[in-house]
Parts: sequence; structure tokens; C-alpha cells
Amino acid sequence: MSVEKTSDPVEDILPKASIDRVLNPVRRLLHIETSAGIILVIVTFIALLWSNLDHFSYIALWSTPVGFSIGPFEMKYSLHWWINDALMTLFFFMVGLEVKGELVHGELRGIRSASLPLLGALGGMIFPALIYLAIAPEEAAKGWGIPMATDIAFVVGCMAILGKRIPKGLQAMLLTLAIADDIGAILVIALGYSSNVQLLYLFYALVLLGFTHLFFRMGIRSIFVHGILGIAIWYAFVRSGIHATLAGVALGLLTPAIPSIAREKINRYTAKAGALLAGENTLNEEKTREILRTLKKGSNESISMQERFVFNLHPWVNYLIMPLFALANAGVLIELGAFNQNAFAVSAGLILGKPIGIFLFCFIAVTLGISKLPQGVNYRILFGGGILAGIGFTMSLFISELAFDAGTLMLRSAKIGILLGSFVASILGISFIFIFTRKKKEVS
Repeated sequence: MSVEKTSDPVEDILPKASIDRVLNPVRRLLHIETSAGIILVIVTFIALLWSNLDHFSYIALWSTPVGFSIGPFEMKYSLHWWINDALMTLFFFMVGLEVKGELVHGELRGIRSASLPLLGALGGMIFPALIYLAIAPEEAAKGWGIPMATDIAFVVGCMAILGKRIPKGLQAMLLTLAIADDIGAILVIALGYSSNVQLLYLFYALVLLGFTHLFFRMGIRSIFVHGILGIAIWYAFVRSGIHATLAGVALGLLTPAIPSIAREKINRYTAKAGALLAGENTLNEEKTREILRTLKKGSNESISMQERFVFNLHPWVNYLIMPLFALANAGVLIELGAFNQNAFAVSAGLILGKPIGIFLFCFIAVTLGISKLPQGVNYRILFGGGILAGIGFTMSLFISELAFDAGTLMLRSAKIGILLGSFVASILGISFIFIFTRKKKEVS
């Protein structure tokens, strides 16, 4: 007996083109976090190779002045600046959007559910900073924020390597912890690495952010309007002395995470519109177009702006902005003198500080009854997750650029410490979880 194959009725609505056979797998790939981590590894290797084979051309490219002038107004900076202070604003915008999503819909929406990853993130920021300050030379003390961050793309890549061995509870906790970690890193940048604040421009930025919030409340959701406002806010931050990427975080947090039209309403309207369109002879062309336009607007507004921005920006941030950032910042000249006390302090902060701080704070929270361990997670697996959280690539490199002057030995040693510490944390974390999950299986 043959079984008739049925196709997805949703997919049958839209016409299929030959190019879709090529584009659909690419679209799916672009929304997989694991592949972003692999690309970052490749680009980092290219940057290291390029910098050490031809350091002059590497530095010359990123030092190239780029900009424009309109009459007396001039805005010219190095290519490196445009990547770190302009393009990375979109990365931080994504961070702000993801934090907003977690606050409204995710693990951070309730204190009880958020307590464990929040406290773990706090411990995972305090201990790396303390270990760094205990080891680093006095003149490198301002690099205390470098080992405090966790790189979510690399952590997701490591979890993908572990596959089913890593409990889903630990996956959810690490992802939430990484989001909370990002909040901490944002505060570190705002409070620890902003100087010579120009209060007038900061006032302008806050006023424009106020207008952004007001426009959202009024229902003004034009991408053009908010795009112009966003650029103005970013420029005000540039001139204020507070790092410009924080403009992206602020805009992400202001973006509505609740749809303006409830899904139930659009479902009811879709049913009515379908019934009307089914009797095509009774509708004129203008009425048909009006129904279709309303359907388009309604379906668009039934998805929150936060969700739409995350979906649309995700590939650009993961496959263009972050690789460009890695290419421009990971090309450290590997020299014997850079393997110094400062590099060791950064590595120790990531390799030791992260797991100790996360484990200790989580253990205290569980013992006091503030939180409970996720399902399928014991203390050994939790410690392994803490080791993985020591992968601090993107945000750590970013903070190192703020902490130390360009071209200095301190900056080069900090970057070597980040690369070495992140590499060791990834190997140790994967091995640790693999060993203890395997032992658990053998016992059962």
C-alpha cells in the first residue's frame, strides 16, 4: 500500500525558485551559532598568521584613515576605530536586544529563575578580576576588566562538540549566564573605561534616547526614523567620552519586545480574510489589495521589533562584524617578551577565576536555598560549565583595546593572555564535561 506524500501547506503558499535550493541551506547556516564560532577560530588564525608574517602591512591596513567631511564638519578615524567604535555598536545593539528578550520572555524575567545564572555571572566576574589584580604588575592594573567576559559564540561551539553529553539544563544556564555576563561587561565598560566625559553631549544622548522611548510608546516604529535617531545617539556618545558602543546597548534595551498586535487577533483576522478572499467574485480589486495589505501589516506587527531585529541582524553580526573585529584585533605579534606577567594574569583570570567564581557563588546560592541546580546538572558538571565560561574572546579583546594603548607591549601581552586562556579553557572544559558525563553513563 502506497502512502501519499503530503507537503507543508505553509510552504506551498509561496512560489519556489531554483535559487532557493542554494539559498535555503545558506539561510539556515547563517542562523546557527556553532558555525559562527568556527568562522571566528579561522579568522583569528588568519589574523595571527598575517600579523606575524607581515606585521607592517597588518598594522598599516587597520591604521588607514577613513572618513568624510562636509564643510567645517569632519569625521575621520582609522579603519580600526570604525570597526571597534562604529560596527561593534551593532554587536552591542544585538547584546542589548538579547538582554531585553531575556528580561521580558526568558530566564531573566523572574528573580527566582534568574538567580542562579545571575549569581554565577557575578562570581564569574569578581574572581577573574581579583586573580588578575593579584598577579598583574601594578602598571597593568587597569586591565582588571579583561578576564571578566564570556564569549557566547565559542561556548555554543564547544557545547555543540559535546553534543548530547552536555545536559540541556547546563546549556540553558550557560547561555543565560553569558547574557548576564554581557550586562556586567557593559557596566564595566561604562564605569571603568569611560573618561573625560562631556556632560553636554551626554545630555544630548539621553534626550534623544528619551525621544526614542517616547516614539515607541506612541507607536512610531519606522526603521528610517529610528535609524536616524540611532545614528544621532551614537554620535552623541562618541563626543561624550562614554564609549560609543553603549549607544547600541541602550537602543537594544529600549526596543519593544512585545508585539503591537496580539497573535490571537491576527489569527482571527486571517480567518475572516481567508473567508472573504475565497469568494473572489464578490470583491473588487481595491478591496482585495486592502485585505492583503492589512494582512501584511498585521503579520509584521504580530512579531515584536526586538525579535525581528535579532533575526535580521544575527547573520550580519555573526558573519561580518565579529569576524572583521577578530581580524582587526586578534593579530597580535607573538614574541617571547609578550609572554609576561600580564599575559599570565589574564590567562589565570580566565582559566581559574571563571570556574572558581561561578562554582562558588552557585554553590552558596543552592546551599542557602536561593536557587536550585538545573535538571541533569550536578556540581562536577557545573564546574565544567564554569571552565567553558572562561572562553572570553570577543568581549575580552574589546576591553583590552580600551584598557591599554595601541601598539604597547601591555596590549600585546593582554591579547596573548586572552588567546591562550580561552584556548586552554575550551580544551579543559570540553575534556572535563566529557570525562564526568562518560563516568555517569558507565555507572548507570
